[in-house]
Amino acid sequence: MAMFCLDMLRISLELALENDVYEDIACKFFEHFLYIVDAMNHLGSDGTQLWDETDNFYYDVLHQPDKEDVHLKVRSIVGLIPLFAVAIIDSETLKKLPKFQKRINWFMANRIDLSANIACMEACGIDSERLLAIVSPERLKIILEKMLDENEFFSDYGIRSLSRFHAENPYIFHANDEEYRVDYEPAESTSGMFGGNSNWRGPIWFPINHLMIESLQRFHNYLGEDFRVECPTGSGQMMNLWEVSLEIEARLIKIFLKDENGKRPVYGNTEIFQNDPNWQDLILFYEYFHGDNGAGLGASHQTGWTGLVAKLIQQRSEYSCEI
Repeated sequence: MAMFCLDMLRISLELALENDVYEDIACKFFEHFLYIVDAMNHLGSDGTQLWDETDNFYYDVLHQPDKEDVHLKVRSIVGLIPLFAVAIIDSETLKKLPKFQKRINWFMANRIDLSANIACMEACGIDSERLLAIVSPERLKIILEKMLDENEFFSDYGIRSLSRFHAENPYIFHANDEEYRVDYEPAESTSGMFGGNSNWRGPIWFPINHLMIESLQRFHNYLGEDFRVECPTGSGQMMNLWEVSLEIEARLIKIFLKDENGKRPVYGNTEIFQNDPNWQDLILFYEYFHGDNGAGLGASHQTGWTGLVAKLIQQRSEYSCEI
């Protein structure tokens, strides 16, 4: 929802440059964003946070009446989605929209309890760019340590929807003498939960990966070349966030490319697609992909979101990256 508010804010600001009536709408979405972030950091009367200080990760929180709130410690895409809420407002836009700028400055001066929750407000100064984000640069580095760890989220073929950590460490929750568990399942779900379609337990999904790529690039546009993280985690190789985004793109594209043995990961062990000359070059755009080997899963003609690979190829070509 925070991401949605920032998207609507950006649209409103663009329209406001031509019609000042949209400044009020921009102010509304700016305020909604602040309140959503505050709610994430201060749930309920006891101020429970979605951020877990021990694990340094975002988790769902189970609120139990008359009991202590519980972080459901599943390392899933849920903990990465806060990175999607990021937008940059440049100084030129602020100068052209005095009503909106006045509203921002008022919140900075009078609602420090709200403005302090977001990544950059008062520290940037009135005439500079503003970074609107849930995740601060310091917390961003901490989250990326897990996301770019090949033993957790970082597959050879993109970002998994569930950390591989749970392959050896399933999350188990007990309630009313029943045991509930989340295992790492890189392909089709083995659970009947959600009608048997609980395929968010490990596979790679293109729309989620694409949103992550765009978010990292926005962070890079603000944080610059000097903000660098280890990619992959433990490799000793330092990259800026734009380079990290390109590395994720390369891994997603690799799903469709022939490897050193002439095999395409997308076709897994399907012999006719791998070896038959009539089929091997007819690429299918599957719904999602195996979290460990990149094989296509689900609907085989899900060209809508998996077709995003064309955008990734285009962007890598523009930056003279190897494909």
